[in-house]
Amino acid sequence: MAAEQKSAPVTDWAGRIGWLVGLVLFVALVYWLMREGWKWRATLQGDLPELPTAPEDLGPVKLSMSGRYHGSTTAGQWLDRIVAHGLGTRSRVELTLTDAGLDVVRPGATDFFIPAEALREALLGKGIAGKVLTEGGLLVVTWAHGDKLLDSGFRSDRAAEHNEWVDTLNNMINKSIDTEGAR
Repeated sequence: MAAEQKSAPVTDWAGRIGWLVGLVLFVALVYWLMREGWKWRATLQGDLPELPTAPEDLGPVKLSMSGRYHGSTTAGQWLDRIVAHGLGTRSRVELTLTDAGLDVVRPGATDFFIPAEALREALLGKGIAGKVLTEGGLLVVTWAHGDKLLDSGFRSDRAAEHNEWVDTLNNMINKSIDTEGAR
């Protein structure tokens, strides 16, 4: 006997729509919780002072670079992202180094200035909160802000510039320390 032909099961549209609405609500909840966590982190870091702004006259330019700003963290803690005052926002960046300090111009995000006396160290790193690159792919600048030491990560559009930046920044920092020690 030949098997009877069976029709394909009819799609249960109500069930599918219910699952889809449930999934959308779950994704929205997760997004909302992440956003609230970001805002809570900014509240916890509220004791961080306002970011310094660049002085009128920066002086002659030593180095300049365009690239990306990948964020700031507590110094030595590459996963402890600082989000207060917009420091957690990734963006394009234009860096300008002068004798006065490091001017960080970020289109679409808060610009800030790191005075020369606040600079502590520059090194090549491979990662900062949320971004991991090849060894030496990230310029990490350690600086003092208020009573905290911060690491800020930058990546040049031309990675070959990183070594020159590290050398120049560290020479500038060492000269500043030598000058203060001679007083």
